Amino acid sequence: MAKWPQGARGALCLSFDNLGVDEATSAASALPALMERLAGHDLRATFFVEGVNAELDPGALRAIDTAGHEVAYHAWRHEQWGELSAAEQAENLARGVSAFENLGIEVNGLRPPGGQLGEGGTAVLGELGLRYASPAGEGAGSAGDVALIPFQWRHVDATSMLPGLGPVREQMTGSPDPLAPPAFLSHLLGEVERLERDGGFISIVLHLPLLAWLGEDKLATLLEKLASTRLWLPRCDEIAEHILAGPEPFERGTTLDSTSWA
Repeated sequence: MAKWPQGARGALCLSFDNLGVDEATSAASALPALMERLAGHDLRATFFVEGVNAELDPGALRAIDTAGHEVAYHAWRHEQWGELSAAEQAENLARGVSAFENLGIEVNGLRPPGGQLGEGGTAVLGELGLRYASPAGEGAGSAGDVALIPFQWRHVDATSMLPGLGPVREQMTGSPDPLAPPAFLSHLLGEVERLERDGGFISIVLHLPLLAWLGEDKLATLLEKLASTRLWLPRCDEIAEHILAGPEPFERGTTLDSTSWA
């Protein structure tokens, strides 16, 4: 079994996706209240944001970074990553890394929109010095010099409503029907308790534009649960560094998932 710091039985990364790709879709207005809530519970998170936000709203990225959270990459304009050629992935990633570096923000990881690494695999990331990938899959692991910190669709808020993920909902609840926020929260709380009991790793994925759907009270309940757990709750880049510093327990630890929201 993987060994986690602080004697923790399991590890959990709290993450938020999608700051937006233009002014019309920007979810930056949700950031101040969210970061206040996270600070109130002494929680740190990883924000996977589209690179275009370095141009659209650099202040939001700096605010995330200054508050002690991680800014990671989610393609330039949320392109379906698995459909890009290796050369297109490299160009997209280089553009984003450069834009973030111009703001003084170091990018260590990628979460590919759609969940698939595609043609470039982890090689594209390694060539640009990134330390981890967060594709769809299960179990923390490594691929050479790149850590694998996957997410499972059953831990993603958007799974509650996306038509193509009905089979995942059926695994979660026994029905492919869309989930209401209380049902999704109940599922997440159960997953945290399972992790506390059985150990392992999961990443909770919430989308900034869907925080209003989840509701302030349910978000508060989730954060309170996380703040009280004995799990290790680092940023994704810290999990990556832990894996890469001692990769042996994590070898062959990841099973990738070909399921996509698209």
